Amino acid sequence: MPLDRGGGLPGTLDLSVERRSASAGATTRSAVLALAGGPGQAVLPLGKFIAEAIAPGLAGRDLLLFDQRGTGSSGALTCPALSGSESSQAQSGAELIQRCAAQLGPARGDYTTAESVEDIEAVRRAAGYQKLVLYGTSYGTKVALEYAERYPQNVESLVLDSVEVPEGPEPFHVSTFQAMRPALAELCSLGACAHSGSDPLRDLARLVAATRTHPLYAYAYDGRGQRVRRAISGTELFNLLVDSDLNPAERALLPAALHAAVTGEAAPLASLELLAAARPAREEANGDFSQTLYLATSCEETPFPWRRQASEAIRSVEAEAAVLAMPGSDFYPFNAETALFFPPLAACVAWPDAAAAPSGGSSLPDVPTLILSGGQDLRTPTADAERVAARIPDAQLVKIPYTGHSVVGSDFSGCAHAALATFFAGSPVGPCPATQNRFPPAPLPPRALSDVAPLQHSSGRSGRTLAAALASLREVRRSIVELALSFGGLPVGTSFGGLRGGSAQMTSAGARLERYAYVPGVRLSGLVPTGLLLKDEGASAHLQIGGSAAGSGRLVLAAGGRVSGELAGRHISLRVPAAMARAVAPAALRFPSTRLAEQP
Repeated sequence: MPLDRGGGLPGTLDLSVERRSASAGATTRSAVLALAGGPGQAVLPLGKFIAEAIAPGLAGRDLLLFDQRGTGSSGALTCPALSGSESSQAQSGAELIQRCAAQLGPARGDYTTAESVEDIEAVRRAAGYQKLVLYGTSYGTKVALEYAERYPQNVESLVLDSVEVPEGPEPFHVSTFQAMRPALAELCSLGACAHSGSDPLRDLARLVAATRTHPLYAYAYDGRGQRVRRAISGTELFNLLVDSDLNPAERALLPAALHAAVTGEAAPLASLELLAAARPAREEANGDFSQTLYLATSCEETPFPWRRQASEAIRSVEAEAAVLAMPGSDFYPFNAETALFFPPLAACVAWPDAAAAPSGGSSLPDVPTLILSGGQDLRTPTADAERVAARIPDAQLVKIPYTGHSVVGSDFSGCAHAALATFFAGSPVGPCPATQNRFPPAPLPPRALSDVAPLQHSSGRSGRTLAAALASLREVRRSIVELALSFGGLPVGTSFGGLRGGSAQMTSAGARLERYAYVPGVRLSGLVPTGLLLKDEGASAHLQIGGSAAGSGRLVLAAGGRVSGELAGRHISLRVPAAMARAVAPAALRFPSTRLAEQP
């Protein structure tokens, strides 16, 4: 492909394309072409996931996978300023951004959505297809919509998962802020937050107000069991909330963590923030995501509230003036200052543009369109999906409840897959049936052993200690499921701290606990086999129980809720129905292999 179709710069680039044929030896008249998120995410490493996700559309159609220019094996865009020694030598983040732009040179203006659209058309012609079904996720939907605007005659249909508005993203992401209220309301619907703090939006607003002058400081325990001090600002609160739309297990922990912080104990919030910060950056490390491409595309074509040729200082003034002119309610429970630090605006204020400003969007073509939107998606909220659907005649919009960003990769209800099957069968797609939240909000963590109610058929210190031990194991499982959803599988080798101390490490055999503490004064040590921890089956767990508040002793936990041992000198032998299965419903253990996500 020519690097610069306008002819201003010499050079070409190679696109890496893979075709998966519907039938051996024959090319179909149309193909499904998949477009990933970001911008910057490579498609080819996601081939298996994409083939499974879009399987209903592959009957009689080939599948085309290709890394868009500047991603993956299609000349992944990199600049030394964002990696290695240069990043540690720079005086400021702005200096790094400007160095990166200078290292890329004028070619940085040739990595836009418009160029990707022309690449798609070139691939279509070279591969010999009459029409394309465009399957886009997140930023990929923007590319799909722009292609459909430019080449409507070549589009058979559109499947848009977590849709971005064609002109977007809006620089201050107002729709993201405004989606927080309905997303949290859905999370807490049907009284689900009764034991977690009934109004997380109000709690969040109070914390944001409290951190305007100085951060909230709290302690958490890392994977070595060491106590670390965390500073939680309004920006950290914002990032934690938005990041949770990729992880339902993380969302489930938010209401209780926020309420505990408001009522004087920020340790659960610090622990959640520390666990979220440990999320693996596998894509960038493996070359599957280009941060440089994300910057180049976002900075060149986002409609920022400044003059493109203005200096960084003037851009900052113009951006601040623009956001302060907006109603403060646009950003509730946060404020206008938070919007100024929302990527990519904070980085792009220092980026010197090389391309012309993108043209405004036109009306979208009348092609069969299915839009999937998660009810708890904050990056590309349902309100944006509704705006796009209103511009496409007869577009079908399906809202998936209790689901965040990248619907097909995170919907546990089966509604998204059913919608895809119905759409490709040519039938009208109906709304999702009523379903339960597979990741209900976690309860407030106990602040003392006395807050833990003994289990039925147990009493006294030994009974409370037993209940505390089971509550601790449920918390271990919540943490493991949260990490597993980020890894796309069991996080073997990963360690994390307990809320009150100690640590847990996920091994190939199970979770190894070292003085792990969730309830103050109750510590657990020993190996909890994976089968027992996640599926209530297989080998038993043998645990030592100690701590200043505990009735010390030992416990054996077997499948089916059978518990035996000795605590505080009393013999324990009872059956606790579903004791190991209350934290997360069994269907939640079907980990998506990957997700196509937009860079926050």
